[in-house]
Amino acid sequence: MSNPTLSAPSPVPTVSIITVSFNSASTIRDTIQSVLSQDYPAIEYIIVDGVSTDGTVEIISEYRSALAAFVSERDRGMYDAMNKGIRMATGDIVGILNSDDVYADSHVISELVQAMRANNTESVFADLVYVDRQNLSNVRRYYDSSGWHPGRFRFGWMPAHPTFLLRRSWYLR
Repeated sequence: MSNPTLSAPSPVPTVSIITVSFNSASTIRDTIQSVLSQDYPAIEYIIVDGVSTDGTVEIISEYRSALAAFVSERDRGMYDAMNKGIRMATGDIVGILNSDDVYADSHVISELVQAMRANNTESVFADLVYVDRQNLSNVRRYYDSSGWHPGRFRFGWMPAHPTFLLRRSWYLR
């Protein structure tokens, strides 16, 4: 018999992370390991490649068993590939991580989902730190998300997509 004073735990939403790549052999391994090292328990990882010829596909294939989906086919550029990935996604929440980006630590997805849940919101985004690939402690640019307000869209301001999570239902609309 269940205890009526205890509520059932709320379901953990699945997060679909999409990485698009084209000739990214020098960076794709770090990106994949960054996603696979996340402590969030429900990640659907999708990689969409644009028929790379530099060894990218072979590197991705090493991780095939950890991927929910992988396709390597012609596309009409990065945003076309992102849209393919979004169409393939089945998670409750969708995020995009570029093939030359990494998450700062293993808690990023957990923290972003927690922020969505705590604020009962449909999307969330965070700061983005651009670093020198050869020296990760050398910050080249810091994209501060704290000053956001809706009026900035009129001036072309957009959240940095590597930090942006959005409920998939919005993409389906």
